[in-house]
Amino acid sequence: VLILMSALTSVGQESEDGKIYFVKIHAPWEVLITYAEVLNIKVPIRENDIPSMVENPLDCMLTPFRLPEKVMHPEPDYFTAPFSKDKQELYLINDESTFFSPSMRNRIVNYILTRCPYGTEEGKKKFGIKRLLNNGTYSAAYPLHDYWKKASDPNCDNERYTLYMEWARFLRFYKEQPLDLIRKYYGEKIGIYFAWLGFYTEMLFLAAVVGVICFLYGLFTMDENMSSKEICDPAIGGEIIMCPLCDRECEYWRLNTTCESSEYSHLFDNVATLFFAIFMGIWVTLFLEFWKRRQARLKYEWDLVDFEEEQQQLQLRPEYEAKCTQKKKNPVTQKERPLHQHGKLFLCYVGILFWVSLIIASMIAVIVYRLAVYAAFASLMENTQTLQPISGLLTPQLATSVTASCLNFVIIMILNFIYEKIAIWITDMEIPRTHMEYENRLTMKMFLFQFVNYYSSCFYVAFFKGKFVGYPGAYTYMFNRWRNEECDPAGCLIELTTQLTIVMAGKQIWGNIQEAIVPWICNWWGRRKARSNPENLYSRWEQDHDLQTFGALGLFYEYLEMVIQFGFITLFVASFPLAPLLALMNNILEIRVDSWKLTTQYRRPVAAKAHSIGVWQEILNGMAILSVVTNAFIVAFTSDMIPRLVYYYAYSENEDSPMSGYINNSLSVFEISDFPERNKPKENPEGFEQCRYRDYRYPPDHERKYLHTMQFWHILAAKLAFIIIMEHVVFIVKFFVAWMIPDVPADVKAKIKREKYLTQKILHEYELEKLKERLCQGDKRATEKEFIATEGRMELSRAM
Repeated sequence: VLILMSALTSVGQESEDGKIYFVKIHAPWEVLITYAEVLNIKVPIRENDIPSMVENPLDCMLTPFRLPEKVMHPEPDYFTAPFSKDKQELYLINDESTFFSPSMRNRIVNYILTRCPYGTEEGKKKFGIKRLLNNGTYSAAYPLHDYWKKASDPNCDNERYTLYMEWARFLRFYKEQPLDLIRKYYGEKIGIYFAWLGFYTEMLFLAAVVGVICFLYGLFTMDENMSSKEICDPAIGGEIIMCPLCDRECEYWRLNTTCESSEYSHLFDNVATLFFAIFMGIWVTLFLEFWKRRQARLKYEWDLVDFEEEQQQLQLRPEYEAKCTQKKKNPVTQKERPLHQHGKLFLCYVGILFWVSLIIASMIAVIVYRLAVYAAFASLMENTQTLQPISGLLTPQLATSVTASCLNFVIIMILNFIYEKIAIWITDMEIPRTHMEYENRLTMKMFLFQFVNYYSSCFYVAFFKGKFVGYPGAYTYMFNRWRNEECDPAGCLIELTTQLTIVMAGKQIWGNIQEAIVPWICNWWGRRKARSNPENLYSRWEQDHDLQTFGALGLFYEYLEMVIQFGFITLFVASFPLAPLLALMNNILEIRVDSWKLTTQYRRPVAAKAHSIGVWQEILNGMAILSVVTNAFIVAFTSDMIPRLVYYYAYSENEDSPMSGYINNSLSVFEISDFPERNKPKENPEGFEQCRYRDYRYPPDHERKYLHTMQFWHILAAKLAFIIIMEHVVFIVKFFVAWMIPDVPADVKAKIKREKYLTQKILHEYELEKLKERLCQGDKRATEKEFIATEGRMELSRAM
């Protein structure tokens, strides 16, 4: 096991069980400063003299949520400049052992190990610790955690202990995150993730409050809902005989059997639904724009303004150099470089299409299940004697939706496990050139798989279920066998809400189990030897070896989980205003679970730099735009809002109660004698002559028998007009808000310019002083031209 520490000497030590040999590597000062210059690491040159922002008088209200200043800002704010060995006296080097932060030392040692040659094979150099790990020479390589106790020396900080006490405990859930300390201990890449997650959670609070208000509006107005009143009224809903829900086996039923479900559907299908859909379209824009500003501030505070990720962009992956056997001469460098094999790329794309098709096939299988069991539920839940409800809220449609949602969730979890392996396999076959390219390609594949896997069932319920049913006597069948299922008489929105709740809540519960309980059990089992060994025999490196591996893709899975959740609360939020509240509660737990497992359950990850959340930003932008379209279609085609509004303004005949009569108006009449043998129920004990169904068609005695009425076309036109108007209004507001909010705050721009000016001035003054010293000492190399050029650069710096 190779342990990355922060002396050129390697120290070997055998473990207590005699089976594992540990090699500890420590980088001395000379190595650190050499590679700090190679990696262009910025270090302090002068304490920041830019005055801090004016304090907000309301900040005193946030005092309970604040952490101690020593935890929030473990280091003073400095002006920084790229390190140079020739100018060491320029930098604020008070103590060589603490000048470079733990994450910097971590990154430098890892950089050396990933490029260290160790032999040749067939004329090719073999290098890098990753290759040694892959071929089994070493079983693991990891940086050491701090000791798991409070430091006895008050001048010696134990950052791991501080992070655990102030960040990783759930009882601190209401406190802000110590982002600077996270960055110092784990590196910028992990720090930027927790900054994004914390900001996302803060923004969810506003969405959750508005969502709860919309839900309460539906709750308090349930008794005023005229539609459910008419359905529950024995004189209206009790006298309306509905057509059978399935062929042959099902019987006629009375509309008032769906009384409870129609009452509860009003919780989510009301005027507040429209308001909340528009609000969330604007909220998404505010979230993304404010995050850009927050990200810009972090880039300045964490010295990432000029960071272009050269290491990730220019460093070739060892796998790329090893697997790309074909060579091509670079026209610029005139050197041979590895060449992609396009045949493999073609196979990769075919593989992606195949696996996406398999997801769609599994969704079709769930739809077939819904159609097959729908008839069974419909026949079981009917009472042939009185036609009264026997199951309360559980209608055949809802029973089918609940069982299908649970089955779909199980399939999603199984497919996720398979697709994770498939996506990595396909990306490995593509042989991306750099680490950044590898991560971006894997991200897009995994997101595509997850998008289809998680959202396909919700898209089916929202946009397809109940839309292609046909009508009695001319029903539409899937594969000419299974009759397409109808929506609940109260609408499909309540079924979409059920589907969304089960999949979203189930995913969050399962995710927390995987992230927290599974690593804890694995570590508990692996640390059994610690029970019989005293602390002085069970060393720090052995304890870390027994922890779980975070892995290079550890953050990738964290981002993926949150982005899928983001899709649930944006794409389908019009059907479930409480979705942001569920996401908020999950994220409050998620932050503490992620921090707890990083601090206690996982080996310390290798530090990496990142100035943004990367490709996830583009994915979030795409989902934000798509969410406007999906919510507009949900309000128009899944909810009953547009038909009710058309009836209210165009077809109502009662001025005192405009919505009375809506239920009767929304149900068409069918003559039972017109049933073909395939659809006709086996029995009709009460001798019904007509039944009703949900549609807008002419009655059997009309000359345009069973064709769509003019009201149907009016409603369709109103739905399309609503979609166009809502999309344009929300998009205009979104783009206006995005234009109004600058991506980089004005004070950050000023600070960046001020710091660049001062650092250039300091560096030029330093060079000028050195030249003066050389001139005074009679150094012939220090010419008058050098002196004039240095003064000229100073003047140019001032002018800029």
